[in-house]
This record gives sequence, structure tokens and C-alpha cells, in this order.
Amino acid sequence: MKTLSKKNQRSQNAGFSLAELMVVIVILGILATLAMQNVPAMLRRAFGGTVKANITTISSSVENYQINNRGRCPESLEELVTPDTNGETYIKGRKVPKDPWGNEFQYDPPMPGSRGYRVYTYGKDGVPGGEGEDSDIDNWMLEDGDV
Repeated sequence: MKTLSKKNQRSQNAGFSLAELMVVIVILGILATLAMQNVPAMLRRAFGGTVKANITTISSSVENYQINNRGRCPESLEELVTPDTNGETYIKGRKVPKDPWGNEFQYDPPMPGSRGYRVYTYGKDGVPGGEGEDSDIDNWMLEDGDV
């Protein structure tokens, strides 16, 4: 009989008190608040890294296109996802990737007297110019280390 009473006594004392649960909830709330303050900055950094990676990938695809086409650059980025005579594409997938904000990447083929082709995004706002997330980023800036 004594063993049954000890089991009953333990089960009544098992678990957390309301005060202990409240302390844990308050601590989790404070941690969540601190974490949320850093999220926008982390997203900006992640989007910036994604833009750089996408521009680098598209630029490499343009250069591979040039190599396979006797130095000729594509007229548009669509040529990089259009299968050639061998059924090969220069960018995997059926579409040119978009920037992290859902805007199309822009492309200017090389013009006489220019530095060469240009792959770029207008940033979050999708409009030329801007500061921060709205600033334009292109392959020339990446090559020069300006971004």
C-alpha cells in the first residue's frame, strides 16, 4: 500500500507550476523580439547575395554562349534558355531567373565602344537608380568589387 501512495504523491507533484511556465514564456518572448529586430537586416544581406549569385550565373552563361558562338553575344537573355541545335541550354530551366524581388533581370548586349555586355537589376523598386535595396546592381559593379 505504501508504494501506491508514493506513486500517487509523485504524480500530483509532477509537472511545472504556473510561475515556471510564465517565466519560460516571458524568456521566449524576449528572445523572439530580439531575433525579429535582426530579420530585416539578414534578409537584405540574403537578397544581396542572391542577386550577386544570379548575376554571376547569368554572366557565366553569356560567356559560355560567346565561346560556343564564335564570340557573338546573345541578343537577349531568352537565348540562354532556348535549346540550341543540340538541345542544350546555357541556363538550366525554362526561364531566366528573376531577382529576389520578382523583377526580370535586364540585359544589354555589347555596343561599340562599351565595356561589353551588361546584366543588371534595378533593385527592389524595379526603377533605375535608388539607394539600399532599391539600388541598381550589375555585372560591371561585381567585377570592379563595388558591391
